[in-house]
Amino acid sequence: MIFRKIGWLMVAGAVISSLGEWFSLKLPTLRWAFDVSRELQWLNWGAGDHPFLWFGWLAVMFSLVCGVMLLMKFPQGFQFTPITQRRIDRFCSIKRGHRAFVMIGFLALIASLDHLLVGNEAVLVKYDGKIYSPALQRFYEPSEAGGVIFKGKHFGLSGDAAEAAPNYRRLKQKFQNENPSNWVLMPVVPYAPTQDTVTVPTQELDKRDDGLLCFPGSDRPYSGLAAKIYDLDDPGRMHLRYRYREGLKDGAADGWDRENNRVYGAQFSQGSLVSESWNGEGEMEAFLSQGSTELSVVYYAPAPPSFKMGHLLGTTPQGYDVLAYLYGGLQVNFKAALFYIPSIYLIGITIGLLMGFFGGVFDLFVQRMIEVFSNIPFLFVIIIVSASVPVPIKEKSGLGVILLILILFSWMGMTYLMRTAALKEKARDYVAASRIIGCSTPRIIFKHILPNAVAILVTLVPFSVSGLVMGLTSLDYLGFGLPPKYATWGTLLKDGLGNLSAPWLVSSSFLCLVSLLILVTFIGEAVREAFDPKKFTYYK
Repeated sequence: MIFRKIGWLMVAGAVISSLGEWFSLKLPTLRWAFDVSRELQWLNWGAGDHPFLWFGWLAVMFSLVCGVMLLMKFPQGFQFTPITQRRIDRFCSIKRGHRAFVMIGFLALIASLDHLLVGNEAVLVKYDGKIYSPALQRFYEPSEAGGVIFKGKHFGLSGDAAEAAPNYRRLKQKFQNENPSNWVLMPVVPYAPTQDTVTVPTQELDKRDDGLLCFPGSDRPYSGLAAKIYDLDDPGRMHLRYRYREGLKDGAADGWDRENNRVYGAQFSQGSLVSESWNGEGEMEAFLSQGSTELSVVYYAPAPPSFKMGHLLGTTPQGYDVLAYLYGGLQVNFKAALFYIPSIYLIGITIGLLMGFFGGVFDLFVQRMIEVFSNIPFLFVIIIVSASVPVPIKEKSGLGVILLILILFSWMGMTYLMRTAALKEKARDYVAASRIIGCSTPRIIFKHILPNAVAILVTLVPFSVSGLVMGLTSLDYLGFGLPPKYATWGTLLKDGLGNLSAPWLVSSSFLCLVSLLILVTFIGEAVREAFDPKKFTYYK
């Protein structure tokens, strides 16, 4: 029984989340409510290292109560009515919709792994014989108010790096070079979706036997800028930079000392030196021959995809890894749907049922109000309201503010359907019988009328999810959506259309967006066909 499994998952999630917070663990996905409560001052009480995170504990209690209610509603051995079971079987028989549902479930599972799958914090670190887990542990220092992170000094770093959060990618390389007994285990994608500008990627070039500079593994002559670099961990500090055309030096060349002062200049023509200048200290020959890397291509953001450089889909104009950014956008969509769908359905169902059941002045007033708002272009209203929200509030609350705006203007569409269902059902004999035996109005509405409108609600859910994804993408594309700390597909699509010379940006964001919408649409079509009453009833 899938509902019992969901109930057990909610109960287990609530218990594990509370234990994780109690033992200062950063559990993937389950930490989200507590992290939000910790970030926003008005969602917690008190000050210092351990404020009371009431919002996080409220979310835990809500999940626990909902899970217990599902287990009570669907006890062991519970069976659906024959018509409901036939609808479920019909949905499973529609292969396209059922497979899409399984794929969406798999994507949700992948997204729930959070920073254990994609992130810049190490999953495990072995140092001096001890094992640490920066991705899961909250490391508190009593002398530092609110200190919740590991620092470089905990892993043997000195200088300025000792008091800063360590760069675990560099720490891994440092351990490999200096002491193999120490090691770092990074997530599958060792980059955070945002706020993690990656090191400028480089690619070493090859020289053919005839002296022409070529792309690695190819005989095709190279044209463009090639540089020798002092330190690959800081490719911006170049030693020498040349311009190449068809594998030969052609054009201006520059050189910088280790303090990043330009000290050398030259001019080449088809591989031959035309002129050069030198204004540095010491001999020019010593400067040209000092230690640096071989000639390499330096890919400034946005960098193209490269398996060798570790960026399978390239980087964004901000220097973020595209694969990690797409993963962050997927998480944003799932988080938004998790709160958006229950909210609009709770409001829309309640108001629609009340309109249809009571009618009269209440029905007339709410209908006129909905008609006024419905005649205003939805996207324009969202843009105006979003633009009027102060930037500090949007930066702090982020996703919550945008979701609140979307919820305020998205519940009205289903009120017509629920109103029609209530008008039809309240004239049935079972409603009259319920009134005679003394059932209260809320019981009649939500216990008797609502279950008979479930088919309408279920068929609407996938299309509501599609509308949410498109709404978020449109707002982010237009610049009125989430702040930059969130990874969004709309922002990546905007960056891609603004950098047409980097086609991997627009193609990856467009492919992910279309794929998700197609999967949701397939599910919606299958649900609508499975719940079509004509398949299980006949008219006399």
